[in-house]
Amino acid sequence: MWAYIIRRILYAIPILIGVNLLTFLLFFVVNTPQDMAVVHLGDRYVTQEAIDRWIVTNGYDKPTFYNPKAQGIDKISDTLFYQQSMRLFTFNFGTSDTGREIGHDISERMWPSLALAIPSLLLGLGLNVMLALLMVLFRGTQIDTWGVTICVALMSISGLFFIITGQYVLAKLFKWVPISGYESGLSAIKFLALPVLVSVIAGIGSGVRWYRTLFLEEINKDYVRTARAKGLSDIAILFKHVLKNALIPILTGVVVLIPSLFLGSLLLESFFAIPGLGSYTIDAIRAQDFAIVRSMVFLGSVLYILGLLLTDISYTLVDPRVRLN
Repeated sequence: MWAYIIRRILYAIPILIGVNLLTFLLFFVVNTPQDMAVVHLGDRYVTQEAIDRWIVTNGYDKPTFYNPKAQGIDKISDTLFYQQSMRLFTFNFGTSDTGREIGHDISERMWPSLALAIPSLLLGLGLNVMLALLMVLFRGTQIDTWGVTICVALMSISGLFFIITGQYVLAKLFKWVPISGYESGLSAIKFLALPVLVSVIAGIGSGVRWYRTLFLEEINKDYVRTARAKGLSDIAILFKHVLKNALIPILTGVVVLIPSLFLGSLLLESFFAIPGLGSYTIDAIRAQDFAIVRSMVFLGSVLYILGLLLTDISYTLVDPRVRLN
């Protein structure tokens, strides 16, 4: 098992390097520092002196990959790639284009994002799996038919509808929860209740249909027929056998959501004024703060690769045959 884990970690390293290199090329080769300066300064008639000053102030005036004027190791280290890209591997995010410490901002804003994402993920996953199992248990009946119909209807509705409706009905009309905002500590519960509810409801349609499809594929396999021939009830078969054998695709679906645990939901955090990493990224895009955007892209890739690694490890617990691959 340890050999399998080490092999997966070694696979992840070149992927992360490749993502980092591609991100650097997009931000500093395709989109040059001069282009960033013009966009950031936001003036059609900005002078070349102002552009050069902005580039020097933000440290974008160095050679891209190789500095022929430097001595020794500085030929590599005193370059744009090393100082703006390689330092990310040590999670040194540097400062934003406005002078703020990006690492400090991330460490503060990750907690509201986690407070929103973790309950949404756990409640949504549990509810979707239970509803999907219920529909499979009553497959071919009116419960299954109406369940699929409602799921398709929910999938056809934009997430904005759930956000605006929830804010209007629960916050404005009934005044059960605040319409937006955030407070730390236990007071955060009243601010997070509505966005968590919206997140869970908005994901029911696609989630339940996905899990229902997985369970229906398992329900027709030989081991299910064998278990039924031994006299096991349908409920016991679903929970003891079907659910267990469907865990690998379920885990694969969950790993996609792992980056959102830290990076937050861009839409929810923006509409509900939650100071998480999602709104942090949106604000950086609006302000044309390229340093923050680069850092968040790198952080997202790290979290996604970490999620894939954790999923591969969890596969070995669910299905020991994976260890042989």
